[in-house]
Amino acid sequence: MNDSNPAPASGATSDDRTFAMLTHLSCIIFWFIVPLVMWLINKDKPERAFLTDQAKEALNFQITLTIGYVIGAVLTIILIGGLINFALWILCVVFSIIAALKAKDGVAYRYPFALRLIA
Repeated sequence: MNDSNPAPASGATSDDRTFAMLTHLSCIIFWFIVPLVMWLINKDKPERAFLTDQAKEALNFQITLTIGYVIGAVLTIILIGGLINFALWILCVVFSIIAALKAKDGVAYRYPFALRLIA
């Protein structure tokens, strides 16, 4: 086993892995809505710990991106905001796909930059 890759999450069922994968992918289109709903529904269910963790991680990443989008919107006054928002969207697509692939394998993914506001 490669030491740089985290071990698969113990106790993550096939359904949890599938829902976690879909939660990460949904961020590309539905922003933070699906991760928020998944986290709220499952946060008090200890048997769904993997799904709750990944929904929370996706939600934190989307909150971080939203802050960036707001900054980009403000900076459209000096014409760089459009580039910032486009770059953030590309990051959202790329990291969401990577996270979905890891979640499908049962590996808890951590986005490289995300404010951990939801603990």
